[in-house]
Amino acid sequence: MIDTEHLNDTFGIEGELGFMEMEGDLVFVNIANKYADADICLYGAHVSSFRPVRTMDILWMSPASEYREGTPIRGGIPVCFPWFGPHKTNSSLPQHGFGRLMYWDVLATESLPNGETKLELILKSSEKTKAYWPHDFEAVMRFVVGAKLQVSLEVKNTGTEAFTYGCALHSYFAISDIAHIQIEGLQGLDYFDQLTGNTTKQQEELLQINEALTRHYQNTETPVVLADEGFRRRIRIEKAGSKVTTVWNPGEDSSKLIGDMPDDGFATFVCIEATNSFDFQIKLAAGESYETKQLIGLED
Repeated sequence: MIDTEHLNDTFGIEGELGFMEMEGDLVFVNIANKYADADICLYGAHVSSFRPVRTMDILWMSPASEYREGTPIRGGIPVCFPWFGPHKTNSSLPQHGFGRLMYWDVLATESLPNGETKLELILKSSEKTKAYWPHDFEAVMRFVVGAKLQVSLEVKNTGTEAFTYGCALHSYFAISDIAHIQIEGLQGLDYFDQLTGNTTKQQEELLQINEALTRHYQNTETPVVLADEGFRRRIRIEKAGSKVTTVWNPGEDSSKLIGDMPDDGFATFVCIEATNSFDFQIKLAAGESYETKQLIGLED
């Protein structure tokens, strides 16, 4: 059991950052400053909410999500590590790796001089992680909550042999309706269409989604903008240390088959993810580290 009193005594920041049991008795970090509020679960190092002041939540959470150990949280920003999608050689291993299925320890908290709030969580290799993946590592999730939300995953090889890993910051964005959004910034990029198995180039200036879609845009760090006519807002998504941008929406038929998602859930979110996978996985020699970052917020 996680001792929230100890966490608050050790890492809490009065009036700004605290620890509490919330959904399903899981422990969350609640951050509230002059810029925004955010909730981050220690289980999976998972952002479940980011609300800039005087606005609605930027992130989408499934009302049918199960908040219990052994099950990933549906929505927000799940952390995919150390692989993305199904395991390449063992289908019995968890989809998107084990990072989102384990408790992360609190490494540090800080109230920054500009009024933003910083949180660091860490996951180290152990007997539990080696049941899934044989390598020695340290993974640190960093969150900076301000007018925009900075999220990063830094992985260090603490062993003596090189390893290769994949990852993603699997962000779910809340939208008014899938029919009322457009995604800017993807024109001219090559993408692998996971539903057809084909690789092609996006010709259209604006991506509109009117059916199930899983696209992995290759070799790009280009920012994108999610323009939502219904909510009258534009969400800007920037990234660094990620060469693949994944855009996913399950569509109506698949949404009905996902147990922790409402039948009409597809209409109220779209995923735009900072990914390292396919031909762009990360190889780390002993002692090396690598950081994947995402910055999200409302466009000025």
